[in-house]
Amino acid sequence: MSGPDLLPLLWEEHLRTPFPPHLRGRDIDGEDMVVLDSDIAGCVTSALSQHLDERRDRILVRCLGAVEKVLPLIGDDERASEYFERLREMAGLVVRRGRPE
Repeated sequence: MSGPDLLPLLWEEHLRTPFPPHLRGRDIDGEDMVVLDSDIAGCVTSALSQHLDERRDRILVRCLGAVEKVLPLIGDDERASEYFERLREMAGLVVRRGRPE
């Protein structure tokens, strides 16, 4: 399945998945996990309805780097890892979609 087709499916799955409760109010390596989730989710919802503006694109690129940084530090909590892996995948799809190949 290609990126444009995959993004809405990942988003629907994300909406059905609760935020990992033990990560509420927690910073990992300087990243507030709730804010990271919220920032990526906001950019993804914008991207699903239109192209990202320059400001949101910058936010998403920063968040993509942040989620890549924290993923190895989440530990062996499979649900939390899957949750943030999906966020990383969605962010990557949106960032790549806005860039020439």
